[in-house]
Amino acid sequence: MPEQTATGEKQFTITRVFDAPRETIWRAWTDPDEAATWWHPRGVTTPRESVEIDVRPGGRYRYTMIAPDGTEYPTAGVYREVVEPERLVFTWGSPGDADDAAPLITVTLADLGDRTEMTFHLDGIAGVPGDDNVYDGWASAFDVLDERLGAGGQR
Repeated sequence: MPEQTATGEKQFTITRVFDAPRETIWRAWTDPDEAATWWHPRGVTTPRESVEIDVRPGGRYRYTMIAPDGTEYPTAGVYREVVEPERLVFTWGSPGDADDAAPLITVTLADLGDRTEMTFHLDGIAGVPGDDNVYDGWASAFDVLDERLGAGGQR
């Protein structure tokens, strides 16, 4: 069972262990072709043409999730810290949001050989398991990534 904890009022952490080497999980976060396959909760899509990633400090990313009813959720941010292949820190919000006011995501990847422990921390939004919102959305996206890895979709 994946460890999923919620702490504080405006932050939460999700920890998962993936059956894939750290470089594969790094690529899942930094390669637009890979990100498009899982940067969304189950049942939602992220069209590849909507994904742009410039992985460097000060670089920006953007993507648009599309719900089954056609509602679009454009998302964007700026990378604050990039330490390949172990750590990403970036803002996460809507295009046009002030970067200094946007929630901050820190992704840490611990090398466990053929497996990787990912610690995902979001600071700036409250989240708890079962919230049917941001926490559950990210947890579902990690399920989508895990299924993709299990299906041999990433190499």
